Amino acid sequence: MSDAQSGLGQILATTPVIPVIVLDDADLALPLAHALLRGGLRVLEVTLRTPAALAALRTMRQLADAIVGAGTVLNPEQYDEAVGAGAQFVVAPGLTGALAAAAARSRVPLLPGTATASEVMRARDAGFHVMKLFPAEAVGGVATLKAFASVFADVRFCPTGGITAETAPDYLALRNVACVGGSWMTPADAVTARDWNRIEQLAARACALRR
Repeated sequence: MSDAQSGLGQILATTPVIPVIVLDDADLALPLAHALLRGGLRVLEVTLRTPAALAALRTMRQLADAIVGAGTVLNPEQYDEAVGAGAQFVVAPGLTGALAAAAARSRVPLLPGTATASEVMRARDAGFHVMKLFPAEAVGGVATLKAFASVFADVRFCPTGGITAETAPDYLALRNVACVGGSWMTPADAVTARDWNRIEQLAARACALRR
């Protein structure tokens, strides 16, 4: 396993759940990150789905206790922008040759998305042994990961997509799951209302899922 993949594995091992964050207002990044940290969640994924994402990522990187990554990275240009904004890891919904090449030349590790056995095999051939299963629930979720466990014994997953507070424990019980990703800790209505206490409580309950 490469140093980058080893480092990514260590990051994922620090948390049971990674909040998948979508922000339209970068000014909310700092109080949101503080609420998640108070709840015990240190690893944060800011998705590059809004114009405010890179600014939000830069803001969260001001917090020494936070490990901040960029999600929904689709191409090498976004990879470079995320690294330039301070991302400590990068998450993609899939894997292309161009993204694999960008990861190979970067000090910042990539968590590539996979959904099928063929995609897992291609990612392994490209040197990845820590992967995202996406969209987890839509591609079979726990059943798929159980099937992958014996075939890809050297691969660990961070399943994301459709996972909830109720279903997360089923994933975390699997030996090939490092952690899960989800958005239930940062519901849009709570973020808009600046209800940081609610977000802290949701984060604390997610953190308590630690095995």
